[in-house]
Amino acid sequence: MQGLAGLLFPAVLMLFALAMERVQAGLDRLSVGPAHVEEFLEAADETDVSNLAKDGLPAALDELRSRRSKPIAETDEPESSRAS
Repeated sequence: MQGLAGLLFPAVLMLFALAMERVQAGLDRLSVGPAHVEEFLEAADETDVSNLAKDGLPAALDELRSRRSKPIAETDEPESSRAS
């Protein structure tokens, strides 16, 4: 029985390490760096801060970037509020 445990333990440990590497890669993709935080804080308005509190920084940053990439004609603001 001890011999079987001695043979299986390294294989189980290796599989666990590979699984944790995949989990870490997924977390790294979701992480936000200091440059992203500075970019958000420089351009954020009330809607963006609300999105930040509700959904977290990655989602709020995506929303900010998508609104920034839209042409001016597609925004929801009326003409009079853009002039001021």
